[in-house]
Amino acid sequence: MLDLGQVDKTADTPAFKQIAQGIREAVSLGRLQPGDQVPSEAQLMEQFGVARMTVRQALADLRAEGLLRAEHGRGVFVRDRPVVRRVASDRFARRHRDQGQAAFLAEAEGVGAPSVDEIEVGSEVASTDVREALGLTSRAKVVARRRRYLMDGQPVELAQSFVPHAIANGTKIADADTGPGGIYARLEELGHELAEFSEEVAARMPSPEERRRLRLPTGTPVLTVRRIAFDREGAAVELTDAVRAAPSYVLEYRFPAV
Repeated sequence: MLDLGQVDKTADTPAFKQIAQGIREAVSLGRLQPGDQVPSEAQLMEQFGVARMTVRQALADLRAEGLLRAEHGRGVFVRDRPVVRRVASDRFARRHRDQGQAAFLAEAEGVGAPSVDEIEVGSEVASTDVREALGLTSRAKVVARRRRYLMDGQPVELAQSFVPHAIANGTKIADADTGPGGIYARLEELGHELAEFSEEVAARMPSPEERRRLRLPTGTPVLTVRRIAFDREGAAVELTDAVRAAPSYVLEYRFPAV
């Protein structure tokens, strides 16, 4: 049987938390691999010398974290979830656009098979929030693009992007398929050479609709990322609001110390 440690009944930490930590460490150290079955409730009860409810509470906590998944009639397994390493200093590099790669494809390279679904594109009056972020006038319109990103068939991100109508209307940006390199390649073809991006990252619990669309276990948080793209004239030419499944992403930043 897999050695998951023992419960210290004299410790202040509740037994179910100690069991959860033992399983968590087994996963992090590779003793339990993605797709592996976790020992049964009966086996865990015997190994740790605890009641069934204690074991169930430990497993419930790990399912809520997104680390484990339960299959009815089969057991509990380590969740398969590819991790996208999002490198802030590289993902929007022009070379990716020149190679026909949008940002998500650049992030996902070498991780798994990326795909996009639930694509919705249309013109709409900008909300106050979007209008202020893009510096638009009252009642200004934008081309809105909404989609869901998947990795190996597993949803990992919901995103909606907004480009001023005056820039995007009648261009490939307003089509479901924007072509190689995505929105940013099209913006540069239209004369809006990109100079910089600003991003705000936060964490929260998902709405019921977000949890459904991302297929998240109960209790799993999401990361929210708001990104604004600026051209060389200093104009904000695109806004993206993304909701990302937190267990699916590692955010990596590198910047000078001066």
